[in-house]
Amino acid sequence: MQNKLGLLGHIKYPDDLRRLTVDQLPEVCEELRRDIVEELSVNPGHLASSLGVAEITVALHYVYNTPEDRIVWDVGHQAYGHKILTGRREQFCTNRKLHGIMPFPSPAESEYDTFVCGHASNSISAALGMAVAEKSREKNGFLSGGENAAPRHVVAVIGDGAMSGGLAFEGLNNVSSTPNDMLIILNDNNMSIDRSVGGMKQYLLQLNTNETYNALRFRAGNWLRSKGYLADDRRNGLIRLGNALKSAISHQQNIFEGLNIRYFGPYNGHNVKELVRILRQLKDMKGPKLLHLHTVKGKGYEPAEKAATIWHAPGKFDPATGRIIKNEAPDMPPKYQDVFGHTLLELARQNPKIVGVTPAMPTGCSMNIMMEAMPDRTFDVGIAEGHAVTFSGGMAKDGLLPFCNIYSAFAQRAYDNIIHDVAIMRLPVVICLDRAGLVGEDGATHHGAFDMAALRPIPNLTIASPMDECELRRLMYTAQLPDKGTFVIRYPRGHGVRTDWHCPLEEITVGTGRKLKEGRDVAVLTIGPTGNTAAKAIDEVERSHAGVSIAHYDMRFLKPLDGHILGEVASRFSRVVTVEDGSRSGGLGSAVLEWMADHGHCPRIIRLGLPDCFVEHGTVSELQHITGIDKEGIEKAIETILVTQHKEGSITKIQQG
Repeated sequence: MQNKLGLLGHIKYPDDLRRLTVDQLPEVCEELRRDIVEELSVNPGHLASSLGVAEITVALHYVYNTPEDRIVWDVGHQAYGHKILTGRREQFCTNRKLHGIMPFPSPAESEYDTFVCGHASNSISAALGMAVAEKSREKNGFLSGGENAAPRHVVAVIGDGAMSGGLAFEGLNNVSSTPNDMLIILNDNNMSIDRSVGGMKQYLLQLNTNETYNALRFRAGNWLRSKGYLADDRRNGLIRLGNALKSAISHQQNIFEGLNIRYFGPYNGHNVKELVRILRQLKDMKGPKLLHLHTVKGKGYEPAEKAATIWHAPGKFDPATGRIIKNEAPDMPPKYQDVFGHTLLELARQNPKIVGVTPAMPTGCSMNIMMEAMPDRTFDVGIAEGHAVTFSGGMAKDGLLPFCNIYSAFAQRAYDNIIHDVAIMRLPVVICLDRAGLVGEDGATHHGAFDMAALRPIPNLTIASPMDECELRRLMYTAQLPDKGTFVIRYPRGHGVRTDWHCPLEEITVGTGRKLKEGRDVAVLTIGPTGNTAAKAIDEVERSHAGVSIAHYDMRFLKPLDGHILGEVASRFSRVVTVEDGSRSGGLGSAVLEWMADHGHCPRIIRLGLPDCFVEHGTVSELQHITGIDKEGIEKAIETILVTQHKEGSITKIQQG
C-alpha cells in the first residue's frame, strides 16, 4: 500500500508530513485526492468537497502544530483529507460504516478533531471561543508546557456555502470586538451543495484586494510594532484609517475589514506552496484575520469538477470512467423526496398562492422540480434554516402559502423561528421535514430524531407523518387548504413502499388516524413509515401464535391526536405497543401515555422508538435493529406484552411458534 500511495503511504500523522520539503507537497495533494476517489468509489461518502480542499488541508497541517494548534472545520464533509492525514488512513475504509470512523469530525474520535461539525456555520463561533480561551491561558500563565510554551494558534475553515448562515455573521460580529488572534480561512468554491445563492455569493465573486498592498501593510505593521508605535490601543484606529484609505482608492468597501478583521486575498486555494508561504506569514500576526481562497469543488477529478452537485455524495462509482453505479431496480418505489417534489409542482399549478422555500437543498429535497418549472415561485435561501422559516412566515402573513422544506436535523436550527415567527401567529406555512427519523451513514448529527418531541409542545401546530407516498400526497393537499394554519409534515429519507403513488389528491380530516387491522388482544399504534414495518411484524406474530389477534392503528397525526381511536383502544385493550422513528422521550408514546392518564386509563404500554442517546452511524436497517424498531424488535415487544398478558390470565393459550 505504501508503494501505491507513494509519499502518502509514509504519512500517518501530521508530524510525518512536516518532515517533507515544500516541493513535495503538491505530490502529497495529488495522492490524497487519488486515495479519496478510490476509497469513495466503493465506500460512498462526500466526495467533491474534500477534493476541493486538499491543498488547504495539507498546508494547514504542514504549517501549524496540530493537534496543539486548533483547526476548526465547518461543514465537516470537507474533512476527509484531514482524517487521512491524522492517523485514520488505514481505518478510512470504515468511514460511515457501523462502528467505523465517524462521518464528520468529532473530538470523541480524535484529538485532531477540535469540534463537532456536522452542521454548517459554527466554526467561527467555536474557534473564537478557543481563541479567547488561549488569551486567558496566556494572561493567567497556565500555558501547557510551562512559561516558554508557544501560544496556541486557532484557525477556522469555513466554506461550501456556510458563510451564508446567520451564525457565521454572529461570530464575525463578535470576532471584531473580542481580543483574539484567530485566522478565518474562507474556502470560496461558489457552492454549498447546490450552487451558492444570494448577495454574499456575488460579493465574494467580486471581492478583490491587492496582494502588494497587503504585503506592504504587513511589513509596515511589523516595523511599527517593533518600534513601539503600534500599541494595541492604537491598532484598531489605524486599521480603520487604512481601511478607509483603501476603500477610497479602490472604490470598494470590504465587509470584513469594515468589521476590523484583516482581509487577505483572494488567492488560489490550489497552490499549496503559495498557501504555505501565506500561512507562515499570517501565523503569528496579531489580531483577527481572514484569508480568502478560491477553490474548485471536486478539484482533480474531472467528473466532479463538471457536476459538483451530483458528485457531492454520488454513491458508488467507477473511478476510471466516472460512471455512477445505480443498484436500484427499475420497478422500485420512488423516493419520498421525489413524491414531494412532483406533488408540490402539481399543487402549485392548482394554487397560485403556493411558493417553495429551501435552505440550500433544492436537489436534495427535490424542490428543483418546481424550481425548473416555476423559478419565480421557488426560493433557495442558502444555508440559513432560521431565515427560511421566518422568510416563509413573512410571505404567509401577506397572502402566500409557502412550503418550506428543511431536513429534520437542520430544522433544529430554526426552532425559535418556528415558535416566534410562525406558530404564534398561526401562519399558513407548510413545514416539510425531509430525512425524518434515522438517516443512516451520516450519523448522530443528521438523524431526524428529535422533531416530534421538540415540536409537539408548541401550540398552533399540526404535526403529521405519512405511512406511505399516497398519504404524503394527501397530507400535502390537506395542508394547503384554507384555514389549516401551520402544518408540519415529516417523512423519511429514501424510497417509499408503493409504485402506484400517484393517487388522487384528497383531504384528510386533521387529527384523524386509521384502523388498519382489527384485533382483540393487543393494540399497536404507529406513526409514519414505521407502520409498514409494524404490519409485517404483526403478521409474523399472528402466524407464529395461533389464536392471537393484534389490532393495528396508523395514528397519522401526532398533534392533534385522534381521541376517538385512543378512546377505542382504552376501552378494548389493556396492552398497547407504540412505535415511532423518533425520540422515545416526548414523542408518540409519551403523547399516548399522557392522553391515557388525562382520561383516567392505565393500560400497560410498551413504547418503541429511538433511545435517550445519540445514535451512531450505520445503515438504516442496522440502526433500526440496534434501536429495536425493526421487524424483529417490534415482534419481540408484542410477544413480551402477550406473555405478560398470559401470565395475568387475559389469554388462555399462547402457542409458541
